[in-house]
Amino acid sequence: MAGDAMPTFCISENHCGTHAPIWLNGSHPQPHDGIITLPVCASFNDNCCQWNASVDVKACTGGYYVYRLPRPSVCFHVYCGHFYDICDEVDCTGPRCPESVECRCAPGTVLGPDKQTCLDVNECEKGNGGCVEVCVNTKGSRRCECGPGRVLDEDGHNCREIAGCHANNGGCSHGCSSLLDSYQCHCPRGLELGEDKRTCQVPVQCDSSSINVSVPKDLVGGLELFLSNSSCRGVSNGTHINLNFSLKTCGTVVEVTADKIVGTNLVTGLPRASPGSSRDMIVRTSKLLLPVTCEFPREYQVTDGYQASLRSSALELAGHSEGLFPFSLELFKNAEFSEPYRAPPQLRLHDSLFFGVEPRERVEGLSALVESCFATPSPKADQALKYYLIKDGCISDETVRQYSSKDQLSKHYQVPVFKFIGKDSQEVFLHCRVLVCGEGDSRCAQRCRGRVRRELWTSDPQDQRILSGGPIFILPEP
Repeated sequence: MAGDAMPTFCISENHCGTHAPIWLNGSHPQPHDGIITLPVCASFNDNCCQWNASVDVKACTGGYYVYRLPRPSVCFHVYCGHFYDICDEVDCTGPRCPESVECRCAPGTVLGPDKQTCLDVNECEKGNGGCVEVCVNTKGSRRCECGPGRVLDEDGHNCREIAGCHANNGGCSHGCSSLLDSYQCHCPRGLELGEDKRTCQVPVQCDSSSINVSVPKDLVGGLELFLSNSSCRGVSNGTHINLNFSLKTCGTVVEVTADKIVGTNLVTGLPRASPGSSRDMIVRTSKLLLPVTCEFPREYQVTDGYQASLRSSALELAGHSEGLFPFSLELFKNAEFSEPYRAPPQLRLHDSLFFGVEPRERVEGLSALVESCFATPSPKADQALKYYLIKDGCISDETVRQYSSKDQLSKHYQVPVFKFIGKDSQEVFLHCRVLVCGEGDSRCAQRCRGRVRRELWTSDPQDQRILSGGPIFILPEP
């Protein structure tokens, strides 16, 4: 990054010496504002904000800015600097002129803290710049844009639907077919429609232990594909180039956001150094860049009775951009936590119950916090009758004992066996909520913090995965 300050307007791709330049999507602070957090965007594929993140900015009294810039997740994300215009001095004669020389900036800019640099004003910060959908800040002004399948109206603010394939290909990235009173997008063989039903994407299968990317060979041409770690290369099956890696291999960058675990890698295609066949002797593109992102929910609910949930029963979710980072609630036979029950245990009151939350995949740099564990007399976790063993990260039953674990993702506990009041209550089910944290995340380090407002735990089924099992059978007293 060089220049007077980061640009606060959209920088188009292939500038600042990189494919995806990063610009500041907000206005610079004043010295009295202290340190503030602002969003940044990376421009790519004709999208001014293809990726986004946050940086910390402080305006110093010396007339300059200091930035705390997190390390980009992929190599072609580069922070931009910009040399701003210098203000024009205003000529003034007469007794009413100020002692100091006035400096005037052009419309769309404002005088910076150094009293000579004209910084860009982000018009999108106020009322979305008057745009109905997307507002993109530009140097000295702004422009309105519309989502896929819509175009900007003549007034420059509103958006209207595209009538069909004849207008901008219907907003489709590849094929567009006209129907009786509508149209639909379609993809070449080997690609699939994204969630917007207009953009064709390379299919990606996300799993906590394996990420698979399958690129059609027709799209690759004579290029050789490899990941961020160039030793991880694609393997051809005749029709596709397949790349298989995980959150722990091939240079995958793992980050934890407010509600997700995000794994990012980059598939790069370059001409082969030594062609393997006649088809590899020509290329139809000089370079292929394919960012791959897998997102996993950060918070989970696991459920079990006094019966170990078999590892094979874990709920699996695979997709082009989302997956499951699976946990299981295991019931163990002793304090070694090495031998789980494989059948419903039959326990008596005053026996010890050993249970633990176990990840299927252990990724370095991640840790887990058991936010709550509670018991119910039936398999349903949302019933009114609950008995909490752990609540808000705190042990709420003084008989619960926590054991040290072999890593930061496993959690082990012991509690005396109990049952619910009533002669017919002979079964107990356990339910635990687990939060995954990244490096530097204070929530998992704080552990017990008392009652807090729940922001991440929602009723969205995508954020709650339940592994069910049970029951534990309570034997009568001898």
